[in-house]
Amino acid sequence: MFGICNLSLVPCRKEPSDRAELVTQLLFGEHFQVLEVQGSWCRIKIAYDRYDCWIDKKQFLAISQSTFELLNSSDVFCTNELIQVITDKKTSQFFPVILGSTLPNFIEGECYIENQNYSYDGAFINIDLPSAKNEFIETALLYLNTPYLWGGKSPFGIDCSGFTQMVYKLNGAKLHRDAYQQAEQGETLSFVEEAEPGDLAFFDNEEGRIVHVGIVMSNNKIIHASGKVRIDGFDHQGIFNNDRKDYTHRLRLLKRIV
Repeated sequence: MFGICNLSLVPCRKEPSDRAELVTQLLFGEHFQVLEVQGSWCRIKIAYDRYDCWIDKKQFLAISQSTFELLNSSDVFCTNELIQVITDKKTSQFFPVILGSTLPNFIEGECYIENQNYSYDGAFINIDLPSAKNEFIETALLYLNTPYLWGGKSPFGIDCSGFTQMVYKLNGAKLHRDAYQQAEQGETLSFVEEAEPGDLAFFDNEEGRIVHVGIVMSNNKIIHASGKVRIDGFDHQGIFNNDRKDYTHRLRLLKRIV
């Protein structure tokens, strides 16, 4: 069984319950494989990052395996505005889509999911055409002041690794979902001085577990989601919070993905 998100933003849970921890979100147009069904809940594997989670089966549209495979092999177009609207052509009803939503089978302002057709006239990008690395920071700044939300992936609430994943996605580079998974990608850098704007910095806790990630900027700065998406000082020790005038995150390693 396969499905696609046909709503603006769908919560994905750690367990099959509305009370369970939010671990990530599906944006409009993201497709997935259904691995298991328990009552009104489906355990899914998201095609983009192979993330495993639970969603309510009332909150997606079932698709065929051939559609799933077509989406896997087609160019991926994404919305490139903080918020826009998309219109269901059959009902003329519209609803919001947020930055980084996928426009399945997009051509000339229209996208379709089997017998569902939508029109979209906002800004979009083809994420199969990678951006120059210097554009990563420009994208990151679109999320500035977004509130922190554990499991969030939207401009209305985002966590640290959701932030880095979305910034990279919008520039044609793929990251895993969680910080510790992202830390396993790319090339390790030896010194802070080697880092370029757009590289990733990872931070650990007292037990040595990777628990935070941010995007390196120029001039000893970093942009990251902590309370909100913010810009702070950054050096070989870690993140220096400009409001608290103290270090809040201890640097573990630096990675170059692109």
